[in-house]
Amino acid sequence: MTEIEKQNKEKEKVAAEATVQIDQEGLPKTIVRRLVKEKLSQLSTDTDISLLRDSLLAFSESARLFIHYLSATANDICKESKRQTINAEDVFKALEEIEFPELIEPLKASLEGFREKNSKRKSASSKSPESNKKAKLKEPVENGKGKMKEQPPDNENEDAQAEEEDNEVEDSVDD
Repeated sequence: MTEIEKQNKEKEKVAAEATVQIDQEGLPKTIVRRLVKEKLSQLSTDTDISLLRDSLLAFSESARLFIHYLSATANDICKESKRQTINAEDVFKALEEIEFPELIEPLKASLEGFREKNSKRKSASSKSPESNKKAKLKEPVENGKGKMKEQPPDNENEDAQAEEEDNEVEDSVDD
């Protein structure tokens, strides 16, 4: 094997590894394709636009870089405030800082819709566990001596569960 062939094989190997790395870190291709086609169809109602694989990769990589840049800027703002958790206000400030203020209002509207949806889901789920807990109270539980007894209410677990659900919602909003 000549030196040139060895170099070409090495280049191909590096390119393949880079493609695998982009695929692992990148956004889901189907979602990127759907978003791009949806936006392009809104802008051009005349014809159906097809996308090449390279263009989808470029869109995906651009979005990934934007997310990293926005995240790093929001993280810097958060650290300046001596906090460790990025919140929505940090993201809004980061959008202003990186000169994308036109994205703030749509993002706020989307965030409000998300919060409303979660509050409705949370209120619906909080009603159903209460009825389940009442049913559990009536179910007999074995006490270890072969005898059955009613299960006592566990208020501490209820409070811990509610607090855990609140933290999950905050974490999902922070992401």
